[in-house]
Amino acid sequence: MERRLYDTDHDAFRETVRTFLTKEVLPHYDQWEKDGIVSRDAWLAAGRQGLLGLAVPEEYGGGGNPDFRYSAVLAEEFTRAGTPGLALGLHNDIIGPYLTILATEEQKQRWLPGFCTGETITAIAMTEPGAGSDLQAIRTTAEDHGDHWILNGSKAFISNGILADLVIVVAKTTPEGGAHGLSLLVVERGMPGFERGRNLDKIGQKSQDTAELFFNDVHVPKENLLGELGGAFIHLMTNLAQERLAIAMAAITAAEHLLDLTTRYVKEREAFGRPLAKHQHIRFEIAEMATECAVTRTFLDRCIEDHADGQLDAVHASMAKWWATELQKRVTDRCLQLHGGYGYMTEHPIARAYTDGRIQTIYGGTTEIMKEIIGRSLLG
Repeated sequence: MERRLYDTDHDAFRETVRTFLTKEVLPHYDQWEKDGIVSRDAWLAAGRQGLLGLAVPEEYGGGGNPDFRYSAVLAEEFTRAGTPGLALGLHNDIIGPYLTILATEEQKQRWLPGFCTGETITAIAMTEPGAGSDLQAIRTTAEDHGDHWILNGSKAFISNGILADLVIVVAKTTPEGGAHGLSLLVVERGMPGFERGRNLDKIGQKSQDTAELFFNDVHVPKENLLGELGGAFIHLMTNLAQERLAIAMAAITAAEHLLDLTTRYVKEREAFGRPLAKHQHIRFEIAEMATECAVTRTFLDRCIEDHADGQLDAVHASMAKWWATELQKRVTDRCLQLHGGYGYMTEHPIARAYTDGRIQTIYGGTTEIMKEIIGRSLLG
């Protein structure tokens, strides 16, 4: 089924992304996987190529184009290349909106130019050892001390945690916390008391640095409050739809790509004297996955269109996120099975996709949380 989502400008941008991947990412990716972190040079190269701050206004060094379909192209090409470690989507699509929508003019002048050049790598710190999807359980505190906050607490599983120069931290600014007592504070590299734990050893996405963060009496200037005091809960809920859509876009692209690899493999691989593709069971497996991917892609493209027009709501974003990521998980597992022993070898793209993709149903809100959001919208 022909996609109608993109025009010639998006196609040209896709070629730019592919060239960037070929020159700046793929030659180094295996080394980054071994190192457990990507090179800062790659971020600077992304900035030079115009891949950072796509939606940031031009006066701050960005692309000045709010069309979310460009972000979709970026997500698709990075997913097909199997290179999630360079987390441009996290930087652009998840953290970017907080800075462009909530920041004051002074903050924009201070933070956005580096955001767009790749000199300032960003992270957002919500999750804690005892608080994942339940934001109201956050224990990190920020006490008001006149011209600054005193920040204390810790965060876990923070993507870009080692590289980040600027971290948006969710903290309690009232003793009660909760929906009206959480605020967003921006912590910058070098602030005394801001420490990073180890680069966590994950089963997949090994080149994407993920860390524990610790805040011990960190003096955060009042000028680093992002958005409204006590407004973090609403700010987070507002931006989660885009985050979940971004995860869903990567998920359906991964499923389609692995299906394509597997379809070619079963045509070439022989068993019992004939290609695997000649066996009815294999054909049924491919047919089922192809149909599921086609139906999901149609829904996702509609969600992307709606989001580009400012019409995507939290419920449909949740539907997209849980369905596409669970589909990715099923398709990856079935494709690995059809590859047999080769699929279990770490040098094979199916094996890497198996471990890289497993996090998709967890971060950005688990599948169970997505179903709860949808269920509440229908049943109250």
